[in-house]
Amino acid sequence: MGVSRFEDLIAWQKARMLSASIYRISTHGTFAKDYGLKDQIQRAAVSVMSNIAEGFERSSSAEFHQFLVVAKASCAEVRCQLYVAIDVGYIDRATFDEIFVLAEEVARLVGGLRASVKKTVQNKR
Repeated sequence: MGVSRFEDLIAWQKARMLSASIYRISTHGTFAKDYGLKDQIQRAAVSVMSNIAEGFERSSSAEFHQFLVVAKASCAEVRCQLYVAIDVGYIDRATFDEIFVLAEEVARLVGGLRASVKKTVQNKR
């Protein structure tokens, strides 16, 4: 029995947690006043979960695979922007480490899902 809703995907659930974490840290203190970085990291985090959901709802495995490629890239963008946030003092090391580990976990889950979907695409050929 396969997954019938994107909300049931562990990758999407973890991406949702990542988005919430990013919103929590970026709406306080000096981070909240850096509109460029705040908006960019929020968009990147939301992009991860949105691309998983949108790809899942597409009509083909090939399209889902492409959306997962974008979702995984957005995880890298979040990690990159976390470096900026710690480097300029917007977040402390513990916060960085916690969210960075979550972002890496999401990337691994998306990567695994992407590989699985890719096999489905290749088997249909």
